[in-house]
Amino acid sequence: MIIKKFIQKKIIRLLNSEKILKIFFYYHKFFNNKGLKDIGFDFTLKKNRKYIVQDIIDLKKYSKYLEIGCFDDELFNAINIKHKIGVDPVSGGTIRLTSDQFFFGNKEFFDCVFIDGLHTYDQVKKDIKNSLKFLNENGIILLHDCLPNNFYEQATPRCQWTWNGDVWKAIVECRTDKNLDVYTCYADFGIGVIFKRPNKNLLNYPRNNYRELKFEEYHQDPNKLMNIVEYEELKKIL
Repeated sequence: MIIKKFIQKKIIRLLNSEKILKIFFYYHKFFNNKGLKDIGFDFTLKKNRKYIVQDIIDLKKYSKYLEIGCFDDELFNAINIKHKIGVDPVSGGTIRLTSDQFFFGNKEFFDCVFIDGLHTYDQVKKDIKNSLKFLNENGIILLHDCLPNNFYEQATPRCQWTWNGDVWKAIVECRTDKNLDVYTCYADFGIGVIFKRPNKNLLNYPRNNYRELKFEEYHQDPNKLMNIVEYEELKKIL
């Protein structure tokens, strides 16, 4: 187990090293990017995730919190709640497992789940599906990094330090589900919000595989795809 963790850390550091990121940057620049400009999202004056998550917990009087992907515990340590669990395979939180491993053996249910693990469509989709299985009635799922501002911020493989990944694709897919009510809060690089209840703004955007969504589609009309709301509007929805 110790050797496995050591190898995991080495791989993560390698993939996030300046040289590797630069290689992927030029790969995306020459083969994938269509030259689209920044969308213009500005989160400077918006509430951060620490404020929003804690405010929702307080408003809804939640008592059980799960965080997927804790890293340096910036959010996890800031959350004040009766019971909380943090899952990360490398650092932070309270449980040293991948999210898949955790959910496989989990029996607890939670009021609030914050997903901030591996920022790829495939993994986020699995984390959402697993979180829904263990979500209490009237609970909420929150996801970080849902509003990339340009192609490089969402490109996979990762090619720069500021990276949202293609989490946005999972949000689009969830918005087409009649049994999930889904929003994206305009704050802190985009906070996805999922309620397990009838969809109030169903998105008609059929795809055989949402992994194949193109950034050009998102860039053209992010409001339509992501159902973007300000936090004050989200509080009313809550």
